[in-house]
Amino acid sequence: MITKETIDKIFSTIRVEEIIGEYVQLKRAGSNFKGLSPFHEEKSPSFVVSPSKQIWKDFSSGKGGTAISFLMEIENFTYPEALRHAAKKYGIEIEENVREYSEEEKQSQTERDLLYKIHEVANDFFQEQLWESEEGRAIGFSYFKERELRDDIIKKFQLGYSPEKKNAFTEFALEKGYSKEILEKSGLSIFPENTPSGIDRFRDRVIFPIHSFSGRVLGFGARILKNNVKTAKYLNSPETEIYHKSNVLYGLNQSKQAISRKNLCLLVEGYMDVVSLHQSGIENVVASSGTSLTTEQIKLIKRLTENVTILFDGDNAGIKASFRSIDMLLSEGMNIRVLLFPDGDDPDSFARKHPQEFVENFIDKEAKDFIDFKAEILLKDAGDDPIRKAESIRDIVKSVSFVQNALKREVYLKEVSNKFGLSEQSLFNELQIQTNVTQQESKPAIAEKKNHQKLEVVREATISVNPLLVQEEKLVDLMLKYGDFVLDRKDAEGNDYKITVIEEILNHLDEDDCEIQLDINKKIVSEIKEGILQNELRSGNFFFDFMDEEVSGKLANALIENYQTSNWNKYNIYFSKEEEVVPKLVSDIVLRHKREYIVKLINDLKNSLDDEADNTEIYQKIILLTQLKNKLDQELFRIL
Repeated sequence: MITKETIDKIFSTIRVEEIIGEYVQLKRAGSNFKGLSPFHEEKSPSFVVSPSKQIWKDFSSGKGGTAISFLMEIENFTYPEALRHAAKKYGIEIEENVREYSEEEKQSQTERDLLYKIHEVANDFFQEQLWESEEGRAIGFSYFKERELRDDIIKKFQLGYSPEKKNAFTEFALEKGYSKEILEKSGLSIFPENTPSGIDRFRDRVIFPIHSFSGRVLGFGARILKNNVKTAKYLNSPETEIYHKSNVLYGLNQSKQAISRKNLCLLVEGYMDVVSLHQSGIENVVASSGTSLTTEQIKLIKRLTENVTILFDGDNAGIKASFRSIDMLLSEGMNIRVLLFPDGDDPDSFARKHPQEFVENFIDKEAKDFIDFKAEILLKDAGDDPIRKAESIRDIVKSVSFVQNALKREVYLKEVSNKFGLSEQSLFNELQIQTNVTQQESKPAIAEKKNHQKLEVVREATISVNPLLVQEEKLVDLMLKYGDFVLDRKDAEGNDYKITVIEEILNHLDEDDCEIQLDINKKIVSEIKEGILQNELRSGNFFFDFMDEEVSGKLANALIENYQTSNWNKYNIYFSKEEEVVPKLVSDIVLRHKREYIVKLINDLKNSLDDEADNTEIYQKIILLTQLKNKLDQELFRIL
């Protein structure tokens, strides 16, 4: 259990813009930062980070909160896991009891937690085997040294070794108290019918741990070192609850800061390509190992940059793979260039042959835009055959059809026109055909996406169509945002008095006997009332380090306004500060909430009418409440 003092230290130290900046490309917008939502597909930035308030708000998905709630959303962390991750980043020590868990305690943990834990255990085991065991140093460590890797790079990527013994890790994990079931579900061990002791999946291989964006071990890639064994050269973890290879990029955890800083991502194929480039000083690189490039992987890159250079070796398989990757990257709005290394070289070998500056200059000068790249490859195959040449040009135009931005498409078409001496009109006609084909092929996916969005709209509309809940939300927002704001008021006799926003709203709720409807609002109001009993005004600042991330999201809704996603000042459009209109705002919302609560009471009474009973008393209450509603309507200048 993390102490409150430690939590307070974490919240006082961490910076929301630094935490989120590792996941989202943020740009300064006045006193805030803006970026594209990491939770929802969008073209215009609606994700706002407020350094002064230490909160974030994503207007496209409706999510918001603190740096800790962001980590919980983006990494699927539990609250303690998010705190530990933030503490590690800022060098804050967290004291925890280190002990062996009993079998009963292990059973009480969720399967997901155990999967993360067993991968940590395996990662430590493989590294210890590499560095400490005689076999590991003789075989695994020697292999990495043959590949000219320095010790610091081996440690940076946590490279390891799995022994030749068929169940070395399985035996180790079982002795630690981990069950066969969790070892099997992790993919680290296999238990054939006649082998109760189990078999290691990655035996006799060097190990490349695969990390999440934040650095958690999700799975492993493993390379066989013996040439006389008939088996796959590389073996990867199977799909598990925590590892989905289409959602992961190798090296992203180690490379994310460099990608963001350089505003460019180098995309390679293999683990060693990433590792070797890092050793040469080129750190803005990731690999889509074990899978063809996916939309989910592209979106991971897009959080950090829209610029990608694909680095492939010169074999035919690499070239064909690059064609598919080009179209996918273009469809996601990425700016791409492609580089094929000279025959016989790949990023790994090239980086080991040349110094950093030479490699960087080579990539910068030799990388081509996708039009030149495809033209060079396709036209070389076409030779002088006019039909094959036309097909090659059609293939290039097809790639242009994946470009979402109309201006970019026009620029690319003009480039194709100039390159091949063809009229822009004929290319435009071909583009229209290709675009129609692309749209037809993607219709099912688009329809599914729209249906999902409709469901989200319906869900979010539940509150917006209930006037009482709308006003309740506004009351709670006012207490969070302006709770300690002092209002100048007059009593019934005309005497001046002062009262805070919190006190005025609580008085309304108590005197008018208004019951809070939503659980999250009940929780907040309860905390605020508890503060009053302790002579403490609990507004926004109190809830910053409140150990409830649903409350943090509510706080973000209250403290960041919708119009902050737009730069109105450049159009000479200025808003009155809300502080200037708070007194009127509070009075208005209190009256509106009171009116809507009365409407609810009237409707509840009408629903309670019984045709077989005497309803006189109910009708009298309805009449009195209706009169009160009409009076409030007059105060609110309603014309009904």
